[in-house]
Amino acid sequence: MRIKIYLLVSMMVMCFAFAKAQRGIRVGYVDMEYILESVPEYQKASEQLEQRMQGWKTEIEKMESEIGQMETSLKNERVLLTKELIEEREEEITIKRDALNEYQQKRFGAKGDFIIQKQQLIQPVQDQVFNEMQKIGEQKKYDMILERSETTMLYSDDRHDLSDDVLKAIGRTGKREDREERNQARNAPAEAAADEPYMSVQEADDRQEKVAAKEAIVDEREAARAEKYRLRDSIKEAKAREYKERRDAIIKERQRRKDSVLAARKAARENKGNNNPPGGE
Repeated sequence: MRIKIYLLVSMMVMCFAFAKAQRGIRVGYVDMEYILESVPEYQKASEQLEQRMQGWKTEIEKMESEIGQMETSLKNERVLLTKELIEEREEEITIKRDALNEYQQKRFGAKGDFIIQKQQLIQPVQDQVFNEMQKIGEQKKYDMILERSETTMLYSDDRHDLSDDVLKAIGRTGKREDREERNQARNAPAEAAADEPYMSVQEADDRQEKVAAKEAIVDEREAARAEKYRLRDSIKEAKAREYKERRDAIIKERQRRKDSVLAARKAARENKGNNNPPGGE
């Protein structure tokens, strides 16, 4: 009996394999780039990300321009400055350049804001596409569904392109989700009021006091942060003022020495003229 069952199972497996071999492997593909370009929500978010990226690039260009101006100024005024002032300004340029490199990494580095936000932007659409591809694969008996950009496809017939099928499915899903979100938003105030537990006057007062205390803590932190920034700016202004005063003093002293030398030369010429009157020996 056991041998008969084994033979029966073996025959069924062989028949299934033969039938599948006769049918051939069914393969489809999707064009992810085409799908993303056809999703309005993705396009809108991409435009917003592009605007943020342009703002970041503008900030980088501004920082680079500021560093360039500082370097040019130091080059032109180096002969007028003391060694200490030169080192101080070189240190300021180094600090600015380090800040620029840090900002570039923060915005456009491997783990920067652009890469992270780009991934966050694509991920929801990719998840929807993956789910719909699984459904289409099961419903239409596909053995494999490939992604065109990640596969070297020397030739592909358009009838195997499932991109429009996925877009239709995503469109239906999106409309259904939008409708559910609107219904939830419409019912949210009533549900919140129904779920809110009854509170006595004392409990309501206690709750209000806790909220006020939290707001006071937040306000205190904001005030401390503002004071910190104000102090930092005042120190920066004081340093800038001190630097300007030292620079003006150096220029003034250099001019005084120059004027003194010119006056001495002029006096020497006049004295020489007085000692040698016209017609004298």
